[in-house]
Amino acid sequence: MLVTRHVLAAPSPYATPYYIVRGTNPGPVMMITSGVHGNETASMAAAQKLADDCASGRRVIHSGTLIIVPRVNQQAYAKKIRGKPDLNRTFPRRKSGKSKHPLAAAVFKLAREHQPDWWLDLHEANGLSQLTPRVLGQTLITNPGSSSVPICRRVIERMNRSIPVGKHHFNLKRHELPGSARTAASRLLHAKSITVETCWSLKRAVRIKYQTEIVHHFLREAGMT
Repeated sequence: MLVTRHVLAAPSPYATPYYIVRGTNPGPVMMITSGVHGNETASMAAAQKLADDCASGRRVIHSGTLIIVPRVNQQAYAKKIRGKPDLNRTFPRRKSGKSKHPLAAAVFKLAREHQPDWWLDLHEANGLSQLTPRVLGQTLITNPGSSSVPICRRVIERMNRSIPVGKHHFNLKRHELPGSARTAASRLLHAKSITVETCWSLKRAVRIKYQTEIVHHFLREAGMT
């Protein structure tokens, strides 16, 4: 396994590190992004932990290639804000279309270069979806008709078996969000793309734990670990 560190969007005010983890055997490509919104810090910590664990050998990718961008929106992170404009509305909406923000353009250029089979976009949200179905906390979101739907169901089932508090359980949502990384990856790259949403009301350490476990479930589903 080989882990290399690179810088996305350099040189520019949007420069941010990313990591490429190459397994010893051929296999799928998975892209993991986090910090598209600068105030969603637990998801960023989970993504950085994965990169660090791969670099140290604590986590081994046996097959395929893993691309991790732990903190996409450095400027929003510095201010601990969601970001203006909302970066997750600026990704390309059609094949001939362009990203509406240079940072989204840099992220999607990286994706086009590697053609990921999978794209996990890690986020956090308000509310527990078990209590209020219209909120996004504790959900996996994918596009309608995506081949990732049964996989998401399996991951949710495994997660929920390990979570003793029923109101903290995860749910599956299916909807398109034009301009989001998830929908752009699904429409334009034909990737299995999933948004992971933990709930802000939970303790930060718990959110990091859930994000980390979900990513590991998807890595196993992809046959990479």
